[in-house]
Amino acid sequence: MRDYILTISCPDTTGIVYNVSKFLFDQQCNILDSAQFGDESTNLFFLRVHFSLPLESKLTEVELQANFAKVAEPFAMKYQFFDARVKPRVLLMVSKFGHCLNDLLFRWKSGQLPCEIPAIVSNHQDFALLAASYGVPFYHLPVKAEAKELQETQIRQIIEREKIDLVVLARYMQILSPQLCTDMLGRVINIHHSFLPSFKGAKPYQQAFDRGVKLIGATAHYVTSDLDEGPIIEQDVARVDHSLTPEELTARGRDTECMVLARAVKWHCEHRVVLNGSKTVVFQ
Repeated sequence: MRDYILTISCPDTTGIVYNVSKFLFDQQCNILDSAQFGDESTNLFFLRVHFSLPLESKLTEVELQANFAKVAEPFAMKYQFFDARVKPRVLLMVSKFGHCLNDLLFRWKSGQLPCEIPAIVSNHQDFALLAASYGVPFYHLPVKAEAKELQETQIRQIIEREKIDLVVLARYMQILSPQLCTDMLGRVINIHHSFLPSFKGAKPYQQAFDRGVKLIGATAHYVTSDLDEGPIIEQDVARVDHSLTPEELTARGRDTECMVLARAVKWHCEHRVVLNGSKTVVFQ
């Protein structure tokens, strides 16, 4: 079968699911699974449909999208078709903390992440050998205050050359320019500890230890020009107590970061995340 995923967002009204289902039926498509959500606060409707076309069908993907435009127009739909057999191409970016990078590479290599990883970018050389062990090209692009634009130009060149669909900031500790954030809206995922904005700056886990926190966590979100305030995809927490040392607390926090980021990347690659203004709808 030829599998596709259709995601839709539009003003909520009657007849959306009926017209989409009828269209797919008329094209001889078989719906494999479907999920929907109506947001009362914004009056928007969201739909994700995974469907297949018979192998004998002569309908092309281009024709499928062109035919669907007639259905979408009356409902003012924003929609995208994805070939479910095509794995998104993901660029990983990292600085000097490699736990998320290592976790994503392992999950990718073991088939747990439905993506391709054609490149890793870092402003340090620490993880060149790790990248080599997985056979992934490693690009060391140092950041210098007087040449930050040049470094970002090099990143853009890699994104274009490698046909990157998603950029993952796997503890990449540099701020992307507002222009790059705008150009890649909904295509860059960041991970950070959920202490923000309580514990900013260096050593957040040490700060949390000093304050005797009982919960630590992590947040994965899309990157926008508003630092660490983009639409949230996934969050999780871990309970801690007074018996943990700062090192043990940090290790538990980093484990949480790995799990949260991996889920966010997986859901994005499976086209389960739809932007809803400053929020997201995630069809798990």
